[in-house]
Amino acid sequence: MVQLLDPLLIVALVLNFAALGVSRIRGVINAVALQGILLGILPLIVHQEIGPRGILLVIATIGLKGFIIPAFLVYAMREANIEHEVRPIVNYMSSLLLGAFGTGLAMVFSSTLPLAQEHADVLLVPASLATVWTGFLLLTTRRKAIMQVVGYLLLENGIFLFGLLLLEAMPFLVEVGVLLDLFTGVFVMGIIIHHISREFASISTEHLTELKE
Repeated sequence: MVQLLDPLLIVALVLNFAALGVSRIRGVINAVALQGILLGILPLIVHQEIGPRGILLVIATIGLKGFIIPAFLVYAMREANIEHEVRPIVNYMSSLLLGAFGTGLAMVFSSTLPLAQEHADVLLVPASLATVWTGFLLLTTRRKAIMQVVGYLLLENGIFLFGLLLLEAMPFLVEVGVLLDLFTGVFVMGIIIHHISREFASISTEHLTELKE
């Protein structure tokens, strides 16, 4: 099954570019949901003898990243009545170019790291760094709160990918803590989205400074 690792990571990288280049919010959410499902499968490939702890992590990851959180974001999008990111801070072509530049740097930088041989021969570290970069781009270059939540999800996806290198050594409670932090962050952003949409005609985070209790 190890030979499937690099093709799946390439698909995950393609989904990063889909998130950067698509203006339709539902399409971006679907891309991140698909990436979450792929990430949930990867522990079974990277560590074929992961035991019950790893199986629970796989189930929790696929459930949260692939279905529960995307469904929550789709609901928030419908409640806020917003379909597109119309005026990003950085346009979509420039975002794609920045994404490609960051992915290239991730490839170069990962080749300089003192990794174990089995990790140096796969795209796990470059994909994790590139996904963190993509999440950072969405967080900083999009105005809509929902898109920034998606950026947060991508950022955590990159951290999760890097954590696969240490899955056997990392305590189960730490992994669960990461997923709980992710869910809590999305929940808080959902509250912010609700208040922005209730007070204003759009859910641009530019209005955050005008919100009052």
